[in-house]
Amino acid sequence: MYAIIDIETTGGSPKNEKITEIAIYIYDGKKIIDEFITLINPERNIPYYITRLTGIDNEMVLRAPKFYEVAKHIIELTEGKIFVAHNVSFDYNFVKSEYKQLGYDFNRDKLCTVQLSRKLIPGQKSYSLGKLCNDLDIAINGRHRAAGDALATVKLFEILLSINKDEILKNPKLSENYLADVHPKLELEKIRKLPEVPGVYYFYNDKCEIIYIGKSKNIHQRIIQHFSNNKSKKAIEMKQQIADVSYTVTGSELIAMLFESDEIKKHKPLFNRAQRRSVFTYGLYSGLDKNGYINFFIEKNNKDSLPLTSFSSLAEGKKRLYGYIAEYILCQKLCGLYKSNGACFHYEIMECYGACIGKEEVKSYNKRAQKLIDKFSFEKRNFIVIDEGRNAEEQSAVLVENGKYIGFGYFDKKLANNNIELISNCIKVFNDNKEVQQIIRTYIRLNKPNIINI
Repeated sequence: MYAIIDIETTGGSPKNEKITEIAIYIYDGKKIIDEFITLINPERNIPYYITRLTGIDNEMVLRAPKFYEVAKHIIELTEGKIFVAHNVSFDYNFVKSEYKQLGYDFNRDKLCTVQLSRKLIPGQKSYSLGKLCNDLDIAINGRHRAAGDALATVKLFEILLSINKDEILKNPKLSENYLADVHPKLELEKIRKLPEVPGVYYFYNDKCEIIYIGKSKNIHQRIIQHFSNNKSKKAIEMKQQIADVSYTVTGSELIAMLFESDEIKKHKPLFNRAQRRSVFTYGLYSGLDKNGYINFFIEKNNKDSLPLTSFSSLAEGKKRLYGYIAEYILCQKLCGLYKSNGACFHYEIMECYGACIGKEEVKSYNKRAQKLIDKFSFEKRNFIVIDEGRNAEEQSAVLVENGKYIGFGYFDKKLANNNIELISNCIKVFNDNKEVQQIIRTYIRLNKPNIINI
Protein backbone atom coordinates (compact mmCIF):
# COMPACT_ATOMS: atom_id res chain seq x y z
CA MET A 1 0.00 0.00 0.00
CA TYR A 2 1.32 3.42 -0.99
CA ALA A 3 0.73 6.99 0.20
CA ILE A 4 1.57 9.12 -2.86
CA ILE A 5 2.23 12.63 -1.60
CA ASP A 6 3.03 16.12 -2.82
CA ILE A 7 3.42 19.31 -0.81
CA GLU A 8 3.82 23.04 -1.44
CA THR A 9 5.95 25.12 0.93
CA THR A 10 7.06 28.65 1.79
CA GLY A 11 10.61 27.84 0.60
CA GLY A 12 13.23 25.18 0.05
CA SER A 13 14.59 24.42 3.55
CA PRO A 14 12.67 22.13 5.95
CA LYS A 15 14.64 23.66 8.81
CA ASN A 16 13.41 27.20 8.14
CA GLU A 17 10.26 26.93 6.01
CA LYS A 18 6.74 25.48 6.37
CA ILE A 19 4.15 23.50 4.41
CA THR A 20 1.34 25.48 2.71
CA GLU A 21 -0.52 22.60 1.03
CA ILE A 22 -0.52 18.80 1.12
CA ALA A 23 -2.16 16.16 -1.06
CA ILE A 24 -2.16 12.45 -0.22
CA TYR A 25 -3.52 9.70 -2.46
CA ILE A 26 -3.69 6.21 -0.98
CA TYR A 27 -2.93 3.75 -3.78
CA ASP A 28 -3.27 -0.02 -3.40
CA GLY A 29 -1.20 -0.92 -6.45
CA LYS A 30 -4.20 -0.84 -8.78
CA LYS A 31 -6.31 2.18 -7.91
CA ILE A 32 -6.72 5.15 -5.56
CA ILE A 33 -8.75 4.08 -2.52
CA ASP A 34 -8.56 7.24 -0.37
CA GLU A 35 -7.36 10.82 -0.55
CA PHE A 36 -6.70 13.89 1.58
CA ILE A 37 -6.08 17.38 0.17
CA THR A 38 -5.87 20.62 2.13
CA LEU A 39 -4.21 23.99 2.28
CA ILE A 40 -2.13 24.51 5.44
CA ASN A 41 -1.74 27.76 7.34
CA PRO A 42 2.07 28.03 7.65
CA GLU A 43 1.76 30.72 10.34
CA ARG A 44 4.23 32.86 8.44
CA ASN A 45 4.39 35.03 5.34
CA ILE A 46 4.43 33.36 1.94
CA PRO A 47 7.12 35.03 -0.22
CA TYR A 48 5.96 36.66 -3.44
CA TYR A 49 8.10 34.39 -5.64
CA ILE A 50 6.43 31.33 -4.06
CA THR A 51 2.99 32.80 -4.75
CA ARG A 52 3.99 33.39 -8.38
CA LEU A 53 5.08 29.74 -8.66
CA THR A 54 2.19 28.04 -6.84
CA GLY A 55 -0.63 30.58 -6.87
CA ILE A 56 -0.95 30.15 -3.09
CA ASP A 57 -1.01 33.49 -1.25
CA ASN A 58 -1.39 34.61 2.35
CA GLU A 59 -5.13 35.23 2.04
CA MET A 60 -5.80 31.70 0.75
CA VAL A 61 -4.21 30.05 3.80
CA LEU A 62 -5.52 32.50 6.39
CA ARG A 63 -8.45 30.27 7.42
CA ALA A 64 -6.82 26.96 6.48
CA PRO A 65 -5.98 24.48 9.27
CA LYS A 66 -2.58 24.68 10.89
CA PHE A 67 -0.41 21.59 10.53
CA TYR A 68 -1.00 20.37 14.08
CA GLU A 69 -4.75 20.35 13.37
CA VAL A 70 -4.36 17.78 10.56
CA ALA A 71 -1.30 15.94 11.95
CA LYS A 72 -3.28 13.11 13.57
CA HIS A 73 -5.24 12.41 10.39
CA ILE A 74 -2.06 12.32 8.27
CA ILE A 75 -0.47 9.83 10.68
CA GLU A 76 -3.53 7.58 10.55
CA LEU A 77 -3.81 7.86 6.76
CA THR A 78 -0.15 7.00 6.09
CA GLU A 79 0.30 4.38 8.84
CA GLY A 80 1.73 1.18 7.33
CA LYS A 81 2.00 2.79 3.89
CA ILE A 82 5.07 3.50 1.78
CA PHE A 83 5.67 7.23 1.36
CA VAL A 84 5.98 7.87 -2.39
CA ALA A 85 6.88 11.23 -3.96
CA HIS A 86 8.74 12.71 -6.90
CA ASN A 87 12.07 13.66 -5.30
CA VAL A 88 10.86 12.04 -2.10
CA SER A 89 13.53 13.53 0.18
CA PHE A 90 12.06 17.02 -0.27
CA ASP A 91 8.47 16.11 0.66
CA TYR A 92 9.42 13.57 3.33
CA ASN A 93 11.88 15.88 5.11
CA PHE A 94 9.32 18.70 5.24
CA VAL A 95 6.63 16.43 6.69
CA LYS A 96 9.12 14.97 9.16
CA SER A 97 10.23 18.47 10.18
CA GLU A 98 6.63 19.55 10.84
CA TYR A 99 6.17 16.56 13.14
CA LYS A 100 9.51 17.15 14.84
CA GLN A 101 8.32 20.63 15.82
CA LEU A 102 5.35 18.93 17.46
CA GLY A 103 7.65 16.56 19.36
CA TYR A 104 6.74 13.51 17.25
CA ASP A 105 9.15 11.28 15.31
CA PHE A 106 7.52 10.60 11.93
CA ASN A 107 8.96 7.51 10.18
CA ARG A 108 7.78 5.83 6.99
CA ASP A 109 9.43 3.69 4.34
CA LYS A 110 10.07 5.80 1.22
CA LEU A 111 10.10 5.44 -2.56
CA CYS A 112 11.30 8.09 -5.00
CA THR A 113 9.73 8.21 -8.47
CA VAL A 114 12.71 10.25 -9.73
CA GLN A 115 15.12 7.43 -8.87
CA LEU A 116 12.73 4.77 -10.17
CA SER A 117 12.24 6.69 -13.43
CA ARG A 118 15.98 7.02 -13.99
CA LYS A 119 16.31 3.26 -13.58
CA LEU A 120 13.23 2.07 -15.47
CA ILE A 121 12.97 4.81 -18.14
CA PRO A 122 16.63 5.64 -18.93
CA GLY A 123 17.73 8.23 -21.47
CA GLN A 124 15.21 10.98 -20.69
CA LYS A 125 16.45 14.56 -21.18
CA SER A 126 14.95 15.56 -17.84
CA TYR A 127 13.41 13.76 -14.89
CA SER A 128 11.57 16.77 -13.47
CA LEU A 129 7.89 15.95 -12.95
CA GLY A 130 6.66 18.43 -15.55
CA LYS A 131 8.98 17.38 -18.38
CA LEU A 132 8.77 13.68 -17.59
CA CYS A 133 4.96 13.80 -17.60
CA ASN A 134 5.00 15.73 -20.87
CA ASP A 135 7.22 13.06 -22.49
CA LEU A 136 4.97 10.27 -21.18
CA ASP A 137 1.70 12.06 -22.14
CA ILE A 138 0.59 12.41 -18.52
CA ALA A 139 -1.69 15.41 -18.10
CA ILE A 140 -1.09 17.57 -15.01
CA ASN A 141 -4.19 19.45 -13.97
CA GLY A 142 -2.71 22.11 -11.70
CA ARG A 143 1.09 22.17 -11.95
CA HIS A 144 2.82 23.32 -8.73
CA ARG A 145 -0.30 22.63 -6.72
CA ALA A 146 -0.21 19.65 -4.37
CA ALA A 147 -3.26 17.82 -5.76
CA GLY A 148 -2.26 18.21 -9.41
CA ASP A 149 1.34 17.14 -8.87
CA ALA A 150 0.41 14.25 -6.55
CA LEU A 151 -2.15 12.88 -9.02
CA ALA A 152 0.41 13.12 -11.83
CA THR A 153 2.84 11.19 -9.60
CA VAL A 154 0.16 8.49 -9.15
CA LYS A 155 -0.11 8.13 -12.95
CA LEU A 156 3.68 8.06 -13.30
CA PHE A 157 3.91 5.42 -10.57
CA GLU A 158 1.33 3.28 -12.41
CA ILE A 159 3.51 3.41 -15.53
CA LEU A 160 6.60 2.44 -13.52
CA LEU A 161 4.74 -0.50 -11.97
CA SER A 162 3.65 -1.66 -15.42
CA ILE A 163 7.24 -1.52 -16.72
CA ASN A 164 8.81 -3.57 -13.92
CA LYS A 165 6.85 -4.21 -10.75
CA ASP A 166 9.47 -6.67 -9.49
CA GLU A 167 12.23 -4.04 -9.69
CA ILE A 168 10.19 -1.69 -7.50
CA LEU A 169 9.51 -4.43 -4.97
CA LYS A 170 13.24 -5.21 -4.90
CA ASN A 171 13.82 -1.81 -3.30
CA PRO A 172 15.95 -2.56 -0.19
CA LYS A 173 13.62 -0.67 2.16
CA LEU A 174 10.66 -2.80 0.99
CA SER A 175 11.98 -6.31 0.61
CA GLU A 176 14.69 -5.96 3.30
CA ASN A 177 17.17 -7.81 1.09
CA TYR A 178 19.75 -5.62 2.79
CA LEU A 179 19.29 -7.71 5.95
CA ALA A 180 20.17 -10.97 4.22
CA ASP A 181 23.27 -12.82 5.48
CA VAL A 182 23.61 -10.67 8.61
CA HIS A 183 25.02 -11.95 11.89
CA PRO A 184 22.57 -14.36 13.60
CA LYS A 185 22.67 -12.36 16.85
CA LEU A 186 21.59 -9.12 15.19
CA GLU A 187 18.05 -8.12 16.19
CA LEU A 188 16.36 -7.13 12.92
CA GLU A 189 13.55 -5.27 14.67
CA LYS A 190 16.15 -2.96 16.21
CA ILE A 191 17.34 -2.05 12.69
CA ARG A 192 13.79 -1.41 11.48
CA LYS A 193 13.10 0.94 14.39
CA LEU A 194 16.22 3.08 14.07
CA PRO A 195 15.34 6.81 14.13
CA GLU A 196 15.68 9.03 11.06
CA VAL A 197 17.48 11.81 12.91
CA PRO A 198 21.06 13.12 13.20
CA GLY A 199 23.37 11.25 15.51
CA VAL A 200 26.29 8.90 16.06
CA TYR A 201 25.91 5.14 15.68
CA TYR A 202 27.98 2.16 16.87
CA PHE A 203 28.47 -1.34 15.44
CA TYR A 204 29.46 -4.18 17.82
CA ASN A 205 30.74 -7.70 17.19
CA ASP A 206 29.53 -10.77 19.08
CA LYS A 207 32.02 -9.99 21.88
CA CYS A 208 30.33 -6.62 22.49
CA GLU A 209 33.39 -4.80 21.12
CA ILE A 210 32.86 -1.60 19.13
CA ILE A 211 34.08 -2.29 15.59
CA TYR A 212 32.85 0.86 13.85
CA ILE A 213 31.58 4.33 14.74
CA GLY A 214 29.83 6.60 12.25
CA LYS A 215 27.65 9.70 12.08
CA SER A 216 24.79 10.78 9.87
CA LYS A 217 21.99 13.30 9.41
CA ASN A 218 19.74 10.21 9.20
CA ILE A 219 20.83 7.29 11.39
CA HIS A 220 18.30 4.84 9.92
CA GLN A 221 19.18 5.61 6.31
CA ARG A 222 22.94 5.52 6.85
CA ILE A 223 22.92 2.18 8.67
CA ILE A 224 20.77 0.65 5.94
CA GLN A 225 23.38 1.86 3.42
CA HIS A 226 26.02 -0.08 5.37
CA PHE A 227 23.96 -3.27 5.19
CA SER A 228 23.25 -2.68 1.47
CA ASN A 229 26.93 -2.11 0.62
CA ASN A 230 28.52 -5.11 -1.09
CA LYS A 231 30.99 -3.11 -3.18
CA SER A 232 34.16 -3.93 -1.23
CA LYS A 233 35.65 -6.79 0.73
CA LYS A 234 35.97 -4.55 3.79
CA ALA A 235 32.28 -3.53 3.66
CA ILE A 236 31.14 -7.16 3.42
CA GLU A 237 33.50 -8.27 6.19
CA MET A 238 32.27 -5.53 8.53
CA LYS A 239 28.61 -6.22 7.77
CA GLN A 240 29.03 -9.92 8.60
CA GLN A 241 30.59 -9.05 11.98
CA ILE A 242 27.82 -6.68 13.14
CA ALA A 243 26.02 -8.45 15.98
CA ASP A 244 24.49 -5.37 17.58
CA VAL A 245 23.85 -1.68 16.89
CA SER A 246 23.38 1.31 19.18
CA TYR A 247 23.16 5.04 18.64
CA THR A 248 23.22 8.45 20.32
CA VAL A 249 20.79 11.06 19.00
CA THR A 250 22.46 14.48 18.71
CA GLY A 251 19.72 16.51 17.01
CA SER A 252 22.43 18.63 15.41
CA GLU A 253 24.47 17.47 12.42
CA LEU A 254 27.38 19.58 13.71
CA ILE A 255 27.39 17.84 17.08
CA ALA A 256 27.15 14.45 15.34
CA MET A 257 30.39 15.25 13.48
CA LEU A 258 32.16 16.57 16.59
CA PHE A 259 31.03 13.67 18.78
CA GLU A 260 31.94 11.07 16.15
CA SER A 261 35.47 12.51 15.90
CA ASP A 262 35.93 12.32 19.68
CA GLU A 263 34.44 8.82 19.98
CA ILE A 264 36.66 7.38 17.23
CA LYS A 265 39.77 8.77 18.90
CA LYS A 266 38.61 7.37 22.26
CA HIS A 267 37.59 3.85 21.15
CA LYS A 268 39.77 3.34 18.03
CA PRO A 269 37.35 0.82 16.44
CA LEU A 270 38.76 -1.85 14.15
CA PHE A 271 37.03 -0.66 10.97
CA ASN A 272 37.77 3.02 11.65
CA ARG A 273 41.49 2.55 12.16
CA ALA A 274 42.38 1.67 8.58
CA GLN A 275 40.55 4.63 7.13
CA ARG A 276 42.09 7.03 9.67
CA ARG A 277 45.62 5.65 9.84
CA SER A 278 47.10 7.73 7.05
CA VAL A 279 44.94 10.83 7.54
CA PHE A 280 46.41 13.97 9.14
CA THR A 281 49.92 12.51 9.45
CA TYR A 282 51.70 15.80 8.75
CA GLY A 283 50.87 19.32 9.88
CA LEU A 284 51.67 22.92 8.93
CA TYR A 285 53.23 24.81 11.85
CA SER A 286 54.42 28.38 12.30
CA GLY A 287 56.96 30.21 14.47
CA LEU A 288 59.26 33.25 14.57
CA ASP A 289 62.91 33.08 13.50
CA LYS A 290 65.71 35.03 15.23
CA ASN A 291 65.03 38.05 13.00
CA GLY A 292 61.32 38.15 13.87
CA TYR A 293 59.97 36.82 10.56
CA ILE A 294 57.08 34.34 10.67
CA ASN A 295 58.34 30.98 9.39
CA PHE A 296 56.24 28.03 8.25
CA PHE A 297 57.30 24.39 8.29
CA ILE A 298 55.78 20.97 7.75
CA GLU A 299 56.48 18.13 10.15
CA LYS A 300 54.82 15.05 11.58
CA ASN A 301 51.89 15.80 13.87
CA ASN A 302 52.38 15.25 17.59
CA LYS A 303 50.22 15.44 20.68
CA ASP A 304 52.03 18.43 22.17
CA SER A 305 51.02 21.13 19.67
CA LEU A 306 48.19 21.84 17.26
CA PRO A 307 49.09 22.40 13.59
CA LEU A 308 47.48 25.18 11.58
CA THR A 309 46.15 22.49 9.25
CA SER A 310 47.00 18.86 8.49
CA PHE A 311 47.81 16.73 5.47
CA SER A 312 47.68 13.03 4.69
CA SER A 313 51.33 12.99 3.53
CA LEU A 314 54.48 15.09 3.37
CA ALA A 315 54.11 15.35 -0.42
CA GLU A 316 50.56 16.72 -0.10
CA GLY A 317 51.73 19.20 2.54
CA LYS A 318 54.54 20.53 0.33
CA LYS A 319 52.21 20.84 -2.64
CA ARG A 320 49.68 22.81 -0.62
CA LEU A 321 52.39 25.01 0.90
CA TYR A 322 53.73 25.90 -2.54
CA GLY A 323 50.20 27.06 -3.34
CA TYR A 324 50.04 29.20 -0.19
CA ILE A 325 53.43 30.74 -1.04
CA ALA A 326 52.10 31.85 -4.41
CA GLU A 327 48.78 33.06 -2.96
CA TYR A 328 50.28 35.17 -0.15
CA ILE A 329 53.64 36.01 -1.83
CA LEU A 330 55.68 34.31 0.85
CA CYS A 331 59.33 33.32 0.84
CA GLN A 332 60.20 29.72 -0.10
CA LYS A 333 63.17 29.78 2.26
CA LEU A 334 61.14 31.02 5.24
CA CYS A 335 58.62 28.25 4.48
CA GLY A 336 61.31 25.55 4.62
CA LEU A 337 61.04 24.68 0.92
CA TYR A 338 64.33 26.14 -0.28
CA LYS A 339 67.68 25.42 1.35
CA SER A 340 70.23 28.18 0.79
CA ASN A 341 72.65 30.44 2.63
CA GLY A 342 71.49 33.33 0.48
CA ALA A 343 68.29 34.39 -1.24
CA CYS A 344 65.58 31.97 -2.31
CA PHE A 345 64.90 31.14 -5.95
CA HIS A 346 61.74 33.27 -6.03
CA TYR A 347 63.80 36.34 -5.11
CA GLU A 348 65.97 35.75 -8.16
CA ILE A 349 62.89 35.81 -10.43
CA MET A 350 61.33 38.73 -8.50
CA GLU A 351 58.49 36.70 -6.93
CA CYS A 352 59.85 37.20 -3.40
CA TYR A 353 60.42 40.63 -1.86
CA GLY A 354 63.63 39.57 -0.10
CA ALA A 355 62.59 38.57 3.42
CA CYS A 356 65.01 35.67 3.09
CA ILE A 357 67.95 38.09 3.04
CA GLY A 358 66.44 40.78 5.25
CA LYS A 359 65.53 43.14 2.42
CA GLU A 360 61.77 43.18 3.13
CA GLU A 361 60.66 44.72 6.42
CA VAL A 362 59.54 42.25 9.07
CA LYS A 363 56.21 44.07 9.55
CA SER A 364 55.40 44.00 5.84
CA TYR A 365 56.22 40.30 5.40
CA ASN A 366 54.52 39.19 8.60
CA LYS A 367 51.32 40.98 7.60
CA ARG A 368 50.95 38.62 4.63
CA ALA A 369 52.12 35.59 6.62
CA GLN A 370 49.50 36.33 9.28
CA LYS A 371 46.80 36.14 6.62
CA LEU A 372 47.78 32.53 6.02
CA ILE A 373 47.57 31.83 9.77
CA ASP A 374 44.17 33.55 9.89
CA LYS A 375 42.97 31.31 7.05
CA PHE A 376 43.03 28.40 9.50
CA SER A 377 41.65 30.28 12.49
CA PHE A 378 38.13 31.14 13.57
CA GLU A 379 36.86 34.52 12.38
CA LYS A 380 35.90 35.31 16.00
CA ARG A 381 37.84 33.91 18.94
CA ASN A 382 34.93 33.70 21.39
CA PHE A 383 31.50 32.50 20.26
CA ILE A 384 28.72 29.94 20.69
CA VAL A 385 27.11 28.09 17.77
CA ILE A 386 23.40 27.53 18.44
CA ASP A 387 21.87 24.61 16.56
CA GLU A 388 19.07 22.02 16.62
CA GLY A 389 18.36 20.09 19.80
CA ARG A 390 17.26 16.48 20.29
CA ASN A 391 13.62 17.52 20.63
CA ALA A 392 11.39 20.53 20.03
CA GLU A 393 12.01 21.98 23.52
CA GLU A 394 15.80 22.19 23.42
CA GLN A 395 18.67 23.54 21.39
CA SER A 396 22.34 22.61 21.19
CA ALA A 397 25.38 24.78 21.78
CA VAL A 398 29.01 24.49 20.68
CA LEU A 399 31.44 26.71 22.61
CA VAL A 400 34.69 28.22 21.31
CA GLU A 401 36.81 30.34 23.70
CA ASN A 402 40.08 32.07 22.80
CA GLY A 403 40.03 30.28 19.46
CA LYS A 404 39.83 26.89 21.18
CA TYR A 405 37.00 24.36 20.90
CA ILE A 406 35.69 23.78 24.44
CA GLY A 407 32.82 21.36 23.85
CA PHE A 408 29.05 21.10 23.35
CA GLY A 409 25.84 20.70 25.31
CA TYR A 410 22.07 21.10 25.29
CA PHE A 411 19.76 23.62 26.95
CA ASP A 412 16.06 24.38 27.31
CA LYS A 413 15.49 27.10 24.74
CA LYS A 414 12.60 28.61 26.71
CA LEU A 415 14.69 29.04 29.84
CA ALA A 416 18.00 30.12 28.31
CA ASN A 417 16.71 32.66 25.76
CA ASN A 418 20.27 33.54 24.59
CA ASN A 419 21.48 33.82 28.20
CA ILE A 420 25.21 33.24 27.70
CA GLU A 421 25.88 32.16 31.28
CA LEU A 422 23.10 29.54 31.29
CA ILE A 423 24.11 28.24 27.87
CA SER A 424 27.80 28.06 28.86
CA ASN A 425 26.91 26.06 31.97
CA CYS A 426 25.42 23.28 29.83
CA ILE A 427 28.69 22.68 27.95
CA LYS A 428 30.44 19.33 28.37
CA VAL A 429 34.19 19.63 27.77
CA PHE A 430 35.82 17.75 24.87
CA ASN A 431 39.33 17.68 23.43
CA ASP A 432 40.37 20.40 20.98
CA ASN A 433 42.23 19.57 17.78
CA LYS A 434 42.55 20.90 14.25
CA GLU A 435 40.11 18.30 12.92
CA VAL A 436 37.23 19.51 15.08
CA GLN A 437 38.14 23.14 14.40
CA GLN A 438 37.95 22.41 10.68
CA ILE A 439 34.56 20.72 11.20
CA ILE A 440 33.22 23.82 12.97
CA ARG A 441 34.62 26.27 10.41
CA THR A 442 33.23 24.29 7.47
CA TYR A 443 29.82 23.87 9.10
CA ILE A 444 29.56 27.60 9.83
CA ARG A 445 30.55 28.47 6.25
CA LEU A 446 28.08 26.07 4.63
CA ASN A 447 25.10 26.33 6.99
CA LYS A 448 25.21 29.89 8.42
CA PRO A 449 23.89 28.82 11.86
CA ASN A 450 22.91 31.17 14.67
CA ILE A 451 26.10 32.42 16.36
CA ILE A 452 26.32 34.32 19.64
CA ASN A 453 29.53 36.33 20.00
CA ILE A 454 30.82 36.43 23.58
